[in-house]
Amino acid sequence: MSRIKEFNLPDLGEGLTEGEILTWLVKVGDTIELNQPIVEVETAKAAVEIPAKWAGQVQAIFHPEGTTVEVGSPIIAIDTDPGAGPLEAPSTTATPTGDLPTPSAASLAAVEVAPAEGMVEPGLIGGPAPGGRTAVLVGYGPRTTTAKRRPRKALPPTPAPALTSAAVDHGVVVGDKPAAIPMIPAPQVHDRRDEVSGGGLVLAKPPVRKLAKDLGVDLRALTGSGPLGSITREDVQQAASGATTAAEPVAVTSVATSAASFGADREQRIPVKGVRKLTAENMSRSAFTAPHVTEFLTVDVTRAMKALDRLRGRREWRDVRVSPLLLVAKAVLLAVPRHPMVNSTWAGDEIVVKEYVNLGIAAATERGLIVPNVKDAGRLSLRELADALNELVQTAKSGRTSPAAMSGGTLTITNVGVFGVDTGTPILPPGESAILAFGAVREMPWVHKGKVKARQVTTLGLSFDHRIIDGELGSKFLRDVGDFLTDPEAALLAWT
Repeated sequence: MSRIKEFNLPDLGEGLTEGEILTWLVKVGDTIELNQPIVEVETAKAAVEIPAKWAGQVQAIFHPEGTTVEVGSPIIAIDTDPGAGPLEAPSTTATPTGDLPTPSAASLAAVEVAPAEGMVEPGLIGGPAPGGRTAVLVGYGPRTTTAKRRPRKALPPTPAPALTSAAVDHGVVVGDKPAAIPMIPAPQVHDRRDEVSGGGLVLAKPPVRKLAKDLGVDLRALTGSGPLGSITREDVQQAASGATTAAEPVAVTSVATSAASFGADREQRIPVKGVRKLTAENMSRSAFTAPHVTEFLTVDVTRAMKALDRLRGRREWRDVRVSPLLLVAKAVLLAVPRHPMVNSTWAGDEIVVKEYVNLGIAAATERGLIVPNVKDAGRLSLRELADALNELVQTAKSGRTSPAAMSGGTLTITNVGVFGVDTGTPILPPGESAILAFGAVREMPWVHKGKVKARQVTTLGLSFDHRIIDGELGSKFLRDVGDFLTDPEAALLAWT
């Protein structure tokens, strides 16, 4: 059994087909232990540390950091028995590839290859036929040789007839003396063969040719920096800025400067991959699959904010981070049993209503938007829910959210208020029927008990799948969430 084992990129779940090598945690020559993290890989879901399947010594790393690798491809080689002595060196008796002569086409054509065992004899059905064709039931099938066309015979040039019997004056015959025929200039036709340099065509796209014409640049005098030596806009702009003539210094410089102001040198191209690529695919699929409807509700949350202050003052809550998001999450979890269809999925011929709530919390990370969820959040107490939300947010910020934590969501909250935004029209995560946007809490003038007072106010935005949730159901659910945030104590007494 070979001591050297190649470790392939494993399937990290959720149908992922590739991953990007973010950081190697080991190097060639390191001694590693079983299940020791060896590499950090970013998938379309999250960044994951992958442990070693064997203990031993790292012999080779096949892909550098920043490389995208398909699932199942080898990424590292490990010597599983480094104490058994040095590895056997590969045989060097064979002639190096670089010393072998390159065979000619004639010699290759003369080589006869012996038929492999089990091959059909030439001329039989399924076997080779004369001329390289495949034998079929009738005849030998289509030819594989290139069709040849009989060469056309070149026509002898026809001499121009000499007008000796008449003279022409402005197109009118005036006598029988030969006269010169007035030359009519032929129309000028642009021929790219004029743009040759050293016998080869000038490679440039039509917009580049137009730019060169506008700037007065001769393409034949340039050396292209693009693919296959093609001339790019930058080549033309550089030539224009360095080849201004004394007669027109101002005009050429101004045109070149204007063109350079909107060139590729002032653009940034960011590859779409990983989390951002998956988010783009999911949002596009959801936006053009589920008919979205969004409703808004502005509520007075002054009592809810005071309730949070009292909660923070309790001894058993002093070490817990308490935010308004906690009360919004509790409001959603209490409103779902009153309107179960909100927590459902469209499945083509049927609607799947979930009796559990995997509450998703949209989180903005350096790698893009992710939506991890709290599993079976409806069964948690308020303290357990607070701990779960804090852990979820901290894990997302550190980039350590696992793919399992982002799968199976049933209902989502996006807290756009942390960015100072009042509300939004969020797009549904695929497979969910509702998502709630929670806006910033602001002190605003509000009519309270018949008088205008400064109150703490926020705006909620609920987007839902109109195939499942109609306007009445969506409005009632949003109203219940708003009622809880307006008076949490009264809602708890009434609903539980």
